[in-house]
Amino acid sequence: MTETRFRIIAAATALMTSLCAGYAASQAASHALASPDSFASIENVEKRSAAIFTELGRVLTHPRCTNCHPAGDSPRQGDVSRIHQPPVTRGADGHGIEAMRCATCHQHGNFEPGRVPGHPEWHLAPREMAWGGKSIGEICEQIKDPARNGGRKVESLIEHIGKDTLVGWAWHPGFGRAPAPGTQDQAGALVEAWVKTGAACPAP
Repeated sequence: MTETRFRIIAAATALMTSLCAGYAASQAASHALASPDSFASIENVEKRSAAIFTELGRVLTHPRCTNCHPAGDSPRQGDVSRIHQPPVTRGADGHGIEAMRCATCHQHGNFEPGRVPGHPEWHLAPREMAWGGKSIGEICEQIKDPARNGGRKVESLIEHIGKDTLVGWAWHPGFGRAPAPGTQDQAGALVEAWVKTGAACPAP
């Protein structure tokens, strides 16, 4: 009887291990970003470019990005993008008001015991780059516009999205936060491919 029970437990454990591994693999696959080569079959270059940006849009519309690109002056928090607590506002320079600067709580790195994210340049994106509630096409037009993107040419966005360490925090957000899809290198490759195919935008 004991041997039979042991075999049943062992079989059940093996089944659960297999199911968990399969689930983890499927989650990893759905979380990955498609490579630029995945769009090579789209012969129309403009449509290919727009499709590449749509894939990049999975990153740009993720809470790790939109929480710091809010529609308004208050940052958001968490995977559900709730209003930041304690209540803070962007201030004149995006680093908070004088009485409550972002750096008061957000230090040089993630503070895991308090679950407080961190980076030396922690701040909100400019109002002109608010993405909250906007379509991928609208974000695309914003990100191309030098009047709203900090005076950048589209070529400079390759470095900004693909290498900037504050942007890179989105893939290393710390305990309890879902990272942005894929990796920063993959996102940078998509930006580069988008630029090289004409930086076309999806329909708004």
